[in-house]
Amino acid sequence: MTTHDALLAAYDALRPWVPADPPSGLSYERRGSVVRVVGQHRGFIDTARNVGAQGEALDSLITEQRDFFAQRGEAVEWKTRGHDEPLDLPERLLAAGFVPEERETVVIGLAEQMAAEPVLPDGVTLRQVHESSDFARIAAMKSEVWDDDFSWVTQDLQSRVQAAPDEIVVLVAEADGRVISAAWLVFNPGTDFAGLWGGSTVRAWRGHGIYRALVARRAQLACARGVRYLQVAASDDSKPILLKLGFHAVTTTTPYVWTPSTTV
Repeated sequence: MTTHDALLAAYDALRPWVPADPPSGLSYERRGSVVRVVGQHRGFIDTARNVGAQGEALDSLITEQRDFFAQRGEAVEWKTRGHDEPLDLPERLLAAGFVPEERETVVIGLAEQMAAEPVLPDGVTLRQVHESSDFARIAAMKSEVWDDDFSWVTQDLQSRVQAAPDEIVVLVAEADGRVISAAWLVFNPGTDFAGLWGGSTVRAWRGHGIYRALVARRAQLACARGVRYLQVAASDDSKPILLKLGFHAVTTTTPYVWTPSTTV
């Protein structure tokens, strides 16, 4: 088995992952190979590699999930991967009113190969944060970076840290008292994986090695917990950095989102 195939098989074996202690207010509802998450800023659907339905049965499954959140007046994201089955899943999501967001690349690496002492520019420090005020600063930074409303990140991080403080580590990079970058490490207890999430850096500080430093520090923390693999849903900006660090691209991932304003 090639490295790619071995990493992809390990990744697929993890899906769909359900935490033993979900954050307060979140529920994970399983139906066959599909898991529905309720209580986030928008609904979320995750699946095994094979969704487990085809044709009209798949259409009915998609409609069922869409209508569940429509009745709640909420948007819902259906997480797809480029190698999922059946192959016409994206086409059927489109037909049901879901709209694709930006495609990302799933990259996986060995934590021990990524772990290193972070190297930071002069005047920049890394700090682990636990307080709502810091989460609000992260949300404001992400809203600036992505020119969108990320205010929901404050409550999301707060809930996750309160529910399972041993399963998430939130880091900020600061300069002159300002959050210039942030990222978090999410453990998947009972598995060989942890996820690197949230990596965002303000434009003026890009290209200075801060993203790499956050990866290195999170890899250190993962190794200390015996984690073997790190996974990232990488944007086109972060993908080249991660591949240079030794991560392997194994598939793509595209969120398909339905919103209540979409005609049913």
